Amino acid sequence: MKNLKLILAGLILGLGFLSFTKPDDNKHEPKHVTTSSKGYEVGDEATDFKLKNVDGKMVSLSDYKSAKGFIVIFTCNHCPYAKKYEDRIIELDKKYKPLGYPVIAINPNDPNVQPEDGYQEMIERATDKNFTFPYLVDEGQKIYPQYGATKTPHVFVLQKEKGKNIVKYIGAIDNNYDDPNDVSEYYVQEAVNQLLKGQPIKTTKTVAIGCTVKVKK
Repeated sequence: MKNLKLILAGLILGLGFLSFTKPDDNKHEPKHVTTSSKGYEVGDEATDFKLKNVDGKMVSLSDYKSAKGFIVIFTCNHCPYAKKYEDRIIELDKKYKPLGYPVIAINPNDPNVQPEDGYQEMIERATDKNFTFPYLVDEGQKIYPQYGATKTPHVFVLQKEKGKNIVKYIGAIDNNYDDPNDVSEYYVQEAVNQLLKGQPIKTTKTVAIGCTVKVKK
């Protein structure tokens, strides 16, 4: 009986030792770990891309040597929400491009699923609306999953830090897609203004409101 008690005590002690010395598998993982299925979180480094613009030229973030950051917006032709925001996106580019934060618009939709978002249609839309920013096509739908864009429009504000493009804000442009005259929260403007002042961003993430990204299932 005494030996049995000693054996049980030894087993309990051993199990307790293992529980305290179990290695932490995530000990050396970075703060933000992302995958293409989940996309970026605030604080992640956004990888560069090389996508075709409506003028036929290839565009990368690295082309903008003097930029302080970027307002990357996933948008498209057909979506009513995207159309409502087009003029506001143009105004964002006009206001912040001279200050170092140009708009980079990307169409993530598959034209085989939504023909209105085809490349030729993009050219026509950019011409009709006099887009002041690049309007890029995500051929093969490879870039939007990296970012985690789920809607059009969906915004990712990036800031250059030591040669890296760091995600600072994710979400909606503002809090009223329907009426630009009834907006009370200018999320993107406030985020970029705070970055320009060297201040922390008060609202770093909001829910993007828009149409779902159109891809083959």
